[in-house]
Amino acid sequence: MIVQAIRSAVFYLFFFVHTIVMAVIIGLMAKLTPNLKSAGWSLAQYWNNAVLFFLRWLVGIKTEVTGAENIPEGGCIIGAKHQSDWDIFAVLPYVGRPAFIAKKELLDIPLFGWAARWMDTISVDRKKGKDALPAMTLEAREALDKGCRVIIFPEGTRRPPLDVPAYRSGIVRMYLAMGVPVVPVALTSGLYWGRNSLVLWPGTARAKFLEPIMPGLSGEQFLKTLIERIETETNAMVLADAQKGLARPISPRLRARLNELEAQSGTSS
Repeated sequence: MIVQAIRSAVFYLFFFVHTIVMAVIIGLMAKLTPNLKSAGWSLAQYWNNAVLFFLRWLVGIKTEVTGAENIPEGGCIIGAKHQSDWDIFAVLPYVGRPAFIAKKELLDIPLFGWAARWMDTISVDRKKGKDALPAMTLEAREALDKGCRVIIFPEGTRRPPLDVPAYRSGIVRMYLAMGVPVVPVALTSGLYWGRNSLVLWPGTARAKFLEPIMPGLSGEQFLKTLIERIETETNAMVLADAQKGLARPISPRLRARLNELEAQSGTSS
């Protein structure tokens, strides 16, 4: 625990310093040289790769992403489970030109917000609740028209592994309004880099792009299909990782959920 806590502290130092430097550089470029967007994207990709490198070599978190062949050509929506900040860095390299949906507070931060908006990030004002959906959907449509793939975390915030799902209506609104496929993403990242966790744990965090959900379903059918695909695959992946052995301590809540899944699948750890 002590050794991993030290490794985690070193990671956070590198992560935050690196992020601040990149935010300053890209944010200033957004204001001063807006026509050099390709150079800005190159720096953003460098930053993304650097974070994955820090995770691998400073705290021992490897990255494995599969199922990229399920991402269709052209515009689509990527709807991902959200357990960790890792999710952003893992998904980014596979989606071409991304347009992440992020809370407005992040985009209001000087320099960082300038950089994020320049990189096609879509703002959503959570304080407005459902009243924020029309503006978010309009921005998402504009992003698709520019050749982006829209990335949304349907639960809106990071949640612990095997927690009760809490999907919001934003992705349903987008699915109905835009008429493009939605690619679900299952993942296990919360086992290694949990929400607000000071200690990161070694292992292989995994993400998997699943079969896309094509346009044409009702909102109710779509949401049911999305939840079933993401949650079923995520639960199976988390259980498989746990059965292989985890370096992290397992809380009573997580152990109880793992036991439930083991009983349902007829397996034992």
